[in-house]
Amino acid sequence: MSEGTARAAGGEGPFAADPLDRSAVAAVGLITLFVVALATAQLTAAKVIALPLPFALPVVGPEITLPGAALAYALTFLASDCYAELYGRRATQVVVNVAFLANFLVLALVWSTLAAPGIDPEIAAAFDTALGPAANVVAGSLLAYVVSQNWDVVVFHAIRDRTGRGMLWLRNIASTASSQAIDTAIFVGVAFYAAPLVLGSGDPLPASVLLALGLGQYLLKLAIAVLDTPIVYLVVGAVRE
Repeated sequence: MSEGTARAAGGEGPFAADPLDRSAVAAVGLITLFVVALATAQLTAAKVIALPLPFALPVVGPEITLPGAALAYALTFLASDCYAELYGRRATQVVVNVAFLANFLVLALVWSTLAAPGIDPEIAAAFDTALGPAANVVAGSLLAYVVSQNWDVVVFHAIRDRTGRGMLWLRNIASTASSQAIDTAIFVGVAFYAAPLVLGSGDPLPASVLLALGLGQYLLKLAIAVLDTPIVYLVVGAVRE
């Protein structure tokens, strides 16, 4: 039995010496934020929302169309970048990939609830409409997640290896910007083109619509990546003080 296992068996852990240890509290808090945001994104991905713009953009038009999960999913990159900076590449990859498996638990729990007979048919129908994820959206979101989140960790630490602790803003923006581009391309391509063709779950969207949908989503995600940089500095700075 290793020393760490022995301590855990004896009831000790990261909070044994100090229940308010900032590093331990931050680790639990960031993992919690990551998992909660990811589960919320999975449940809200099926709703498509339209955000009006003050002016029309080329290709995108006068509004940005995106899944309702966009904000929740953006928070996962904020949490993972903070976690990566504080606890390293391997620990972050564990969080990302364990959370990927947790996606299936969320889906199983949702589907089991939807399959159970309801007392009120109207409420049951409303649950089916609101929480019943379409197969194409599930396929797109799961594939996009596992590829883009792992890419985010790799790029973040590739930049950190070259810059050390400095230039946190660069690795936060660059890793999130590139991974969100991958995420958007996979999600839009699979959910609205490939999956409908393969699964027969509706008609694939035309290329012009796919381009507008993907570009609009990406511009919003890129703006969030830039705006959340001060928050990353605040979190990392608070833990390292």
